[in-house]
Amino acid sequence: MRPSRRAPDELRPVSIERNVARYAEGSCLIKFGETHVLCTASLEEKPPAWLRGTGKGWVTAEYAMLPRATHERTRRESTSGKPSGRTQEIQRLVGRSLRAVVDLVRLGEKQITIDCDVLQADGGTRTASITGGFIALQECVRWMMERKMLTVSPIKDHVAAISCGISKGVAVLDLDYVEDSEAMTDANFVMTGAGGLVEIQGTAEGAPFSEAQFLEMLALARKGIGELVDLQKKAVA
Repeated sequence: MRPSRRAPDELRPVSIERNVARYAEGSCLIKFGETHVLCTASLEEKPPAWLRGTGKGWVTAEYAMLPRATHERTRRESTSGKPSGRTQEIQRLVGRSLRAVVDLVRLGEKQITIDCDVLQADGGTRTASITGGFIALQECVRWMMERKMLTVSPIKDHVAAISCGISKGVAVLDLDYVEDSEAMTDANFVMTGAGGLVEIQGTAEGAPFSEAQFLEMLALARKGIGELVDLQKKAVA
């Protein structure tokens, strides 16, 4: 039995609430159980300097955790002068994942920045950020289309992410903090709505995991991401 009393292939309760930030062009509050992330999308009507004149736009992301998103207060990274290595890794992952489903030429010379702020952390903050960040991005694109800034959506497909792991010898889906801290293997999967793989991150915390175990986790991830994409579609309908 998992600590959360869920079946091995069961997600935590997931909710998506759109339009939660008054001033952002797109926003959502996504909850994976006790992990809560606020995602906002901000539009700039010019691309990064290195893309000017190319006809292409850009989608990027930033990630941060509130000081009391965790059991003990974490110092704000702004006071140290630079983001940690973990923060940089996560925000690059979120940006890559979202760009995988955006036609940057169709977006035109604009930049959309997705800010993912963790209000409460209980495992899976990066996967929640990708899944919620997509909703904020889609809302931003809808905002632009309503104002005739775009005639065709540059979004090619949905994208979502989930964690999987090997806990007590069993492949499990959507690890919370307790499970993640004790797991023998921890992996994150990013996939499109069509089932295409965008990124896989996997680490053996103890003994190496087998190919059979990897395929078990991949199957769980496909199931979980399929459910998340269905929730995304309902949220933006």
